[in-house]
Amino acid sequence: MPKKQLVLDAFHNKPVERIPFGFWFHFAQEHEFTKGLEDPAIIQKNIAGHKKFFKDFNPDFVKLMSDGFFEYPNPILIHAKSAAELKQLKPIGPDHPWIIEQVKLVKELTDAFGSEVLTFYNIFAPATFFKLLFGDDGNKILADFIVEDKEAVTHALNVIAEDLATLSKKVITEGKADGIYLSVQNVQDLRITPEIYKEVVAPGELNVLAVANEVSENNILHICGYEGSRNDISLYVDYDAKVINWAVTIENISLKEGKELFGGKAVIGGFDNRATGLLYSGSKAEIEDFTEQLLNQAGKTGIILGADCTVPGDIEPERLDWARSKAARL
Repeated sequence: MPKKQLVLDAFHNKPVERIPFGFWFHFAQEHEFTKGLEDPAIIQKNIAGHKKFFKDFNPDFVKLMSDGFFEYPNPILIHAKSAAELKQLKPIGPDHPWIIEQVKLVKELTDAFGSEVLTFYNIFAPATFFKLLFGDDGNKILADFIVEDKEAVTHALNVIAEDLATLSKKVITEGKADGIYLSVQNVQDLRITPEIYKEVVAPGELNVLAVANEVSENNILHICGYEGSRNDISLYVDYDAKVINWAVTIENISLKEGKELFGGKAVIGGFDNRATGLLYSGSKAEIEDFTEQLLNQAGKTGIILGADCTVPGDIEPERLDWARSKAARL
């Protein structure tokens, strides 16, 4: 069966001849994640990394990484010192290089291998782009601003969402990606209750997803547990995504439990992505045994094997293949 059809069948909870499989990792260094517009060599590194990974690993689908574009280039937001300033925020618009160059990135990659596998472009949620601008203090500063002026922050996140909706639509319609991989995360601050999240943060996320759904029915929602971040994943049960991915290990919510929570939607994951996890450091026998246990528990319908989040870039490819080969034999 062609890989595209295999993955689509899994997305739609249809029987599959084998379990689809997908892992992803960054192709640029962390200090390069925000510098793509300043240094085109970073974008070329990202492109070359994708092409090499596709050739060497032959994945069932590809998450297209946005390395080089982690900084949302809106000067008002970048220099904001108070929540009130956020009321001045306006969209950067569809002709901004930050959007144009990402569409070019996606198009080059889909031209290279999009005829063989499904591709999904990484789109961070509006709140994530906000937090990324402020580094390690991002969650605290976002929470401070929300406490100071909810309406101003809601406006800012909705403006960011407008640009991300534009980007999402263009990478699908012009870049020829099959969908987006929308990365969301709870604000890691106890002051931001579920009620405040739904009021201030969620509307922008839902808007991005709604626009992506206008041009593709196959969009993935990633609930990000990066570096141990915890999430109340029940906040996202009504998000209209075809497939759900969350940090199984960190949240201690299995694929089976998550699939039930999300109304039977297809799910991706199962493996701890961290360097301390089995996939990175376990033996072949341990990885194979875990793969079998995972599928025995979760079943084989609407299941795509993968990880909680991005796996370390220096992971040995054979480790991924141990899990893939075992799943295929099962």
